[in-house]
Amino acid sequence: MLRRTKLFILPKTTATVTLQPLRHLKTLASTSTNNTKDAYFALIHHITNIVRRDFYPERTLNKLNVPVTSELVFRVLRACSRSPTESLRFFNWSRAYYTPTSIEYEELIKILAKSKRYSSMWKLITQMKDQNPQFSISSETVRSIIEEYGRSGLIDQAVEVFNQCNSLNCEQNVDIYNSLLFALCEVKLFHGAYALVRRLIRKGLAPNKTTYSVLVNGWCSNGKFKEAQLFLEEMSKKGFNPPVRGRDLLIEGLLNAGYFESAKEMVFKMSKEGFVPDVNTFNCLIEAICNSGKVDFCVDMYYSLRKLGFCPDINSYKILIPAVSKVGKIDEAFKLLNNSIEDGHKPFPGLYAPIIKGMCRRGQFDDAFCFFGEMKVKGHPPNRPVYTMLITMCGRGGKYVEAANYLVEMTEMGLTPISRCFDMVTDGLKNCGKHDLAKRIEQLEVSVCSV
Repeated sequence: MLRRTKLFILPKTTATVTLQPLRHLKTLASTSTNNTKDAYFALIHHITNIVRRDFYPERTLNKLNVPVTSELVFRVLRACSRSPTESLRFFNWSRAYYTPTSIEYEELIKILAKSKRYSSMWKLITQMKDQNPQFSISSETVRSIIEEYGRSGLIDQAVEVFNQCNSLNCEQNVDIYNSLLFALCEVKLFHGAYALVRRLIRKGLAPNKTTYSVLVNGWCSNGKFKEAQLFLEEMSKKGFNPPVRGRDLLIEGLLNAGYFESAKEMVFKMSKEGFVPDVNTFNCLIEAICNSGKVDFCVDMYYSLRKLGFCPDINSYKILIPAVSKVGKIDEAFKLLNNSIEDGHKPFPGLYAPIIKGMCRRGQFDDAFCFFGEMKVKGHPPNRPVYTMLITMCGRGGKYVEAANYLVEMTEMGLTPISRCFDMVTDGLKNCGKHDLAKRIEQLEVSVCSV
């Protein structure tokens, strides 16, 4: 039976941002109260909607009379990153009310680069130069420009930006070299990429993991597996060993290129030789193979590598537990969950949820309810997605009374159910003839929605 709960209707609160407090938002960034933060981010959201949707945004923004600050402009630009024209228009409007810093300039430069608005991007860089002759662009922004040119196949422009680093007051560090390396691999100029690595070494810089990963991924994606192996061996002979082992990079490169069987074969060979892959490489491998439907292989590999001393991290279990639960291997999911706890990882609702869902799919609702209760007893309070999933599964299995109980329990914990759950439970209760209970759920929905 549905537990007795008084359904109080709380007084209504407004979530809209009025014009009166907008004039006093200068101190919002420095305050720490939740109400002030909520009002500030509501303002950001409000301005973002104006910028993206209003036909005359300048006129509407002027009416708001909002104090324009560097932080406000940056947040709005970041929220409008998929609207380059509107972002540029907002930035030009804001310049009449304050002096932009390099942070806002660079954010807009990256937006324009991603949207291939290169002409507007260079005009903005020129404006930045005119405003401050001592200007400098961060390596992150220059890297973003070079990579976007590479994705567009404009390798000449990417090389030109690389060569102009001095005029942009940006140091040609390893990250800048890696961005040009990425651009060269995008257009399949592997000999040029290899020459760039040699130039990097002559400059006295040391390649990092990204340097190796970019080139290995590029070679593997084009079926040049032997070239990737020879490159790693040559760099190792020169004393520039990758931060992770070469075979791990090769496995990741094969996975990125879609060569799952070759990657599996390499891991199998490593395990026979008594070696284990890097945990990040292992996670990439099992995620790709689980997505292809070969869950049993991943589970077998997990146990064989553990015998060799391999230590999975929490992300390994986040991949394996949902995968085995989805194919109905609930006992295996429990073993993996217990192993994660024995390894010292603290479980969280996201690990319990797939097991509960798997049991519900098999019709084991009593076991699912017991496991759900055990989760709460052990100090892992369920979150909104877990409750939503359990209520949905109860509805699909015709367990409408239990679904109603979890709806009430959810609201008691301060979590707001989605309207679809209310509709499903009330309709199911009415179809079962439990009209009184359905009416109480409807009252609960009204009280929750009116808060």
